Amino acid sequence: MTAPIREADTREVKVPAGAVKQLVLRFGGAAGLACVVWMVGLQLTGSNGFGPKQILAQLLVPLAAVASQWLLRKAAQPNKPGLGASLGVGVLTALLAAVISAVGTVGLAYGAGEPAVAKHRREVLEIVQAQQRENPKAVAPAAVQQQQVEQVQRMTVGDMATSNFLQVLVLGLVLAVPAGIFLRE
Repeated sequence: MTAPIREADTREVKVPAGAVKQLVLRFGGAAGLACVVWMVGLQLTGSNGFGPKQILAQLLVPLAAVASQWLLRKAAQPNKPGLGASLGVGVLTALLAAVISAVGTVGLAYGAGEPAVAKHRREVLEIVQAQQRENPKAVAPAAVQQQQVEQVQRMTVGDMATSNFLQVLVLGLVLAVPAGIFLRE
């Protein structure tokens, strides 16, 4: 008994003109603005707008990247969007959201002023010192611990924006890359 022979998939890889740009702007812009609005909301309610609670809004970025890839797939049907377009829309969505969020961090820092930035530095310093005390497995020499404390005390708005950018981008890429590979089928 012989197995049936499957014919090669000869469908062309086509994406509607402007679909990638439109999806990136829609989903990347919305996710980036959601991050900024969340930070501003935290700041207005008395929480640290630069602190760990940012992650709640940053988790929208990978979802936005996957949603843009999903809609690209739907827009390209009955054809496939292709690996480059599928990965591209997810990566660019995460990148745009990260840029908007980082710019929002800078804007919030200058809008809220030095007291808010100083409050963030104090909170980060407390976290670093608590980790140094509570983590006996990673006992660092006193010079390294002092260097960590000095880095926190020298933290600038640019450092905060860079950190925010990298967090949002990495979170977005965590799902965008695998989804770009698997959602194109």
